[in-house]
Amino acid sequence: MSTTRADAVVVRPQSNPFLHDQRKRRIVGDVLSHALLILLSVIWILPIVWVVLESFNKNAGPYNETFFPTEYTFDNYVQLFTDKHVLDFPRMFLHTLIIAIVVCLINVFFVLCVAFCMSRLRFRFRKTFMNVVLILGMFPGIMSVVVIYFILKSLGLTQGWGVTVALILVYSAGAGAGFYVMKGYMDTIPMELDEAAYLDGCTRWQVFTKITIPICKPMLVYQALTAFLGPWLDFVMAKAICRTQENYTVALGLYQMLSREYLNDWFAKFAAAAVIISIPIVILFIVMQRYYQEAMSGAVKG
Repeated sequence: MSTTRADAVVVRPQSNPFLHDQRKRRIVGDVLSHALLILLSVIWILPIVWVVLESFNKNAGPYNETFFPTEYTFDNYVQLFTDKHVLDFPRMFLHTLIIAIVVCLINVFFVLCVAFCMSRLRFRFRKTFMNVVLILGMFPGIMSVVVIYFILKSLGLTQGWGVTVALILVYSAGAGAGFYVMKGYMDTIPMELDEAAYLDGCTRWQVFTKITIPICKPMLVYQALTAFLGPWLDFVMAKAICRTQENYTVALGLYQMLSREYLNDWFAKFAAAAVIISIPIVILFIVMQRYYQEAMSGAVKG
């Protein structure tokens, strides 16, 4: 007795050429974007690597036969802090650090106060004040360098210890005018939080310190970084006010190292000084980044 078996028919799904082409385009796009990112990373990192290696160059002058140094030594860092009879770099570093820290504290406090008033309070001429500040911010600060210098000179703040006071005043005097970014962040905080605190018996200062400031930690980090970098990296205003090497900041010191008088002996030390100057910025960013992440993960604004 014979039996018939039906042939099994296997139906294979046909490949969609459109999806195949789309996958190929996506792969090609990913490869090109990653290649571009790698290229940009190399271009960005290469100058940093060169400066770090140049800071250990045994040849103190600017002329080398190869792009990267061939002989390395630690003497550039040692001489930078010991050779004080030519350029007193430790004095410049400490002078700039003191100015930057004081200006950072004043700047953050002023910006917080002005931004809180503009965001949480309603008073007469409030919008007029913001418009005037916005218009004044359109003019570059370099326009007032000469006027500021003669004002400081008439007050006797262009010599001796007065230069430090003058730089602190100049860098922090207009700090309150940079309140727009902080105000924009405070505007996102619901007013109900303030009203609930007032009903519980809090004063305006308590609302400012206990509610607004903790929520504004991310912007506090941003404001502190920008306030510290201002005097730390500024050259124009420091060049106009500081007239002697005793009052130089690190920016003026590095510029002096590249002058014709010091170039052949201080070029490698210039690279070493550039590395040292970047250390406080890196430390400040690393420390504050932790608080920034904690604030972003813990801040609840309603």
